[in-house]
Amino acid sequence: MDFNNMNNMNNNNNHGVYQTSFSGIMNKVYGIMFLGLLLTAGIAYAVSSSPTMMNLIYENMVLLIVLIVVELGLVWYLSSRVLEMSSGKAMFMFGLYSALNGITLAYIFIVYDLGAIYMAFFTTAITFGVMSVYGYFTKTDLTGIGKILFFGLIGIIIASVVNMFVGSSQVNLYISYAGVIIFLGLTAYDTQKIKEVYSQVPNENVAVLGALTLYLDFINLFLMLLRIFGMNKD
Repeated sequence: MDFNNMNNMNNNNNHGVYQTSFSGIMNKVYGIMFLGLLLTAGIAYAVSSSPTMMNLIYENMVLLIVLIVVELGLVWYLSSRVLEMSSGKAMFMFGLYSALNGITLAYIFIVYDLGAIYMAFFTTAITFGVMSVYGYFTKTDLTGIGKILFFGLIGIIIASVVNMFVGSSQVNLYISYAGVIIFLGLTAYDTQKIKEVYSQVPNENVAVLGALTLYLDFINLFLMLLRIFGMNKD
């Protein structure tokens, strides 16, 4: 998630100036992100345990596409409007997105072994934590690296679309390795960016914006690692 569209906002927002330390904001960021991940995991597991729900969602391509489009719309709306919302609305929108994401990610419990899911999750948690701590404490400006990673992200998206038609497992593996590197880098970059945004716009909803951004980094890193570790249950 790119914070740059927030940099032009001033402090004359609906909430006034919000006084707390950056460490306090980051505690809220990680707390909200954790709740979002917990909600996503819980709903994904519940949906995967219901044959009726799985058939309803994954046997109906139109419904699945609608859910994905709604998810994308929510991400865009929340990331662009969150600083103008009340804190309650911002939390509700983040929770709604997390829940929808759980529905569309339910397939992983059917496609992959639980061992692979656990391995991918714990590896994600450890590597994400290391990179986020680095982004939090480093004095190095990561802006230049962030731009490179953004173009790399576009590259793997294009490669993934092309590989949908090619169907190469080897290419898919390369994309997954590249994705791991990119999202680890973005985790550090986005963590540092939260500090920059909060210094310019001291708004309590920066915590929700930061949580959404790091949540997306975590989920995407997890999915890339799951592709690498995963054993298809076929």
